[in-house]
Amino acid sequence: MPTSFKNTNDKVKQFSLLLAPLISLLIILFADLDPENKKVTYTFAIAFLMAVWWITEAIPLAVTALLPVALFPLFGVVDGKTISSMYFNHLIFLFIGGFLMAFAMERWNLHRRIALRILLIFGISPGKILFGFMLATSFLSMWMSNTATAMMMVPIALSIIMKLEENLGKKGMGRYSIGLLLGIAYSASIGGIATLVGTPPNLSFARIVSIIFPKMPEISFADWFIFAIPVTVLLFVTVWVLLYLMYKPKKSWKAIQLNEFEMEYKALGKAKPEEKIVLTLFIILAFLWIFRSGFTIQSFVVPGWANLFHNPSFINDGTVAIFIAILLFIIPSKSEKGERLMNWETARKIPWNIVLLFGGGFALAQGFVDSGLSVWFGEQLAGFANVEPIAITFANVSMMSFLTELTSNTATTEMILPILAGLSTTIEINPLLLMIPATLAASLAFMLPVATPPNAIVFGTNRIQVKDMVKTGILLNIAGIIVATLVMYFWGTLVFGIDVSVFPDWAVVVP
Repeated sequence: MPTSFKNTNDKVKQFSLLLAPLISLLIILFADLDPENKKVTYTFAIAFLMAVWWITEAIPLAVTALLPVALFPLFGVVDGKTISSMYFNHLIFLFIGGFLMAFAMERWNLHRRIALRILLIFGISPGKILFGFMLATSFLSMWMSNTATAMMMVPIALSIIMKLEENLGKKGMGRYSIGLLLGIAYSASIGGIATLVGTPPNLSFARIVSIIFPKMPEISFADWFIFAIPVTVLLFVTVWVLLYLMYKPKKSWKAIQLNEFEMEYKALGKAKPEEKIVLTLFIILAFLWIFRSGFTIQSFVVPGWANLFHNPSFINDGTVAIFIAILLFIIPSKSEKGERLMNWETARKIPWNIVLLFGGGFALAQGFVDSGLSVWFGEQLAGFANVEPIAITFANVSMMSFLTELTSNTATTEMILPILAGLSTTIEINPLLLMIPATLAASLAFMLPVATPPNAIVFGTNRIQVKDMVKTGILLNIAGIIVATLVMYFWGTLVFGIDVSVFPDWAVVVP
């Protein structure tokens, strides 16, 4: 990071650290958003403070996320017991269980074997190498952290790029290495869209919508996967075609051989027993997630395995994730005596800062509901009632996509979703039509290195300039906005049983 940029960033942090609390205090003292309910003003002031500190990162994001625990009880918005319980729930355990499985894959090098195997399957032409890297990255990021996936794939890509440069020369490579690295960054974000555990905004949505609309039918892992996989596929194809056309070498490759990849793969040796067991557990976990509650699309019905139990509603995706995670700590290693598939030393790498960030978003959503602020926001935006729902969706997806270029996508999701919930109840359209596309849009930040960790990781290789990312990313942002909006209206309405013209009973706010 350039020194001048860092100094400017530090000044912004210092400025917001002092100014944001002052403005929040002035709002509390002199603003009266709802004369009949002071909680609305208090919650707005606290939400403003959190928003500014999250956007500027004046203090660590996770610490800002703890503000509701201190401030909501003090101002009488929500009691301390209720707000504290927001920080641990079944979705948090879904996140933790998913991370433990990812760590087990990393510990026994299974993720690297999967990635190289995909590359061997797809071959060594420029288009095939790009496709193979993007497919491996997308698949892994469905289950692992996008950041961890990018961190793992970039060194593999750099080793391949260096081998290509040795055989072809930098002139023969052209700008292909830029396209390959961008493909890894973008497919890490795109792959994460497909599953509830793939990226933090998806989990934030699932919990926030259940807090604000407790009567809404559950959105299970399977429901989300069936809805989101077309988004991932469409964006994947778009990114691959665009990157190939923009960065393909001018001359065909003849010097590079498939054995370059085979040597990398052979260096891993035979699959260890631990790899096979972890892979088996991974497949079982995915199966249990997808088929837990079953799913229905019009007349097509697949029953869920949870119905085999006496109380199927007691079982959720978090239950499944933790059950499999516990098995990782029980099953012994065959190669290393006295070891298990997972140990606590590895498990301690769980990003607790993200866990707290989730909790802060859930707590903020609870404050929006209990205080009446979400309804107040909806009333202020009532002018949108005469606008076509698809136009509103397109506008909010566009806003989210470009806003997350500069801010934390998780923090932005947790600020915006309660506002969209309030808007939907005021203008009486199904909240999912606004909230789901906005959640997808939080992962559609392709233009700047600071937008997502995968973008920053590939930028850190010093092989990409900001102008390359902006030039490519703006086209993908636009494509992503269109895809997210259209898929929601023409596929999401079928998957989630939405009638665009009907306001659902579960979304009606009872005074």
